[in-house]
Amino acid sequence: MLLLVNSVQLVCYIALLAFAGRWLLGLMAGQQKETNFFYQILDVMVKPFIKGARLITPRVIIDRHVPLVAFLLLGFIGVIVFFEKVSICMKIGMEFCK
Repeated sequence: MLLLVNSVQLVCYIALLAFAGRWLLGLMAGQQKETNFFYQILDVMVKPFIKGARLITPRVIIDRHVPLVAFLLLGFIGVIVFFEKVSICMKIGMEFCK
């Protein structure tokens, strides 16, 4: 169970960092962000999470806001997984959670 929690936590953290990097790079690149190679890499990394967020959000939310929804959902999942990991580590002992 700890391996599953660690795996989900790792995926959440990588996706959150990719979202943050994509946003910062988009700010720095401006209008030419779509032609930036590194922006395209980050976009490929976050696209599955954006599509997943689009599936669960109502159509009232415009497409421009879906990446923010995906980022917030990943952050919420990350917090839940963190507390679950702490709970598991308290049950099995801290020497197994290093």
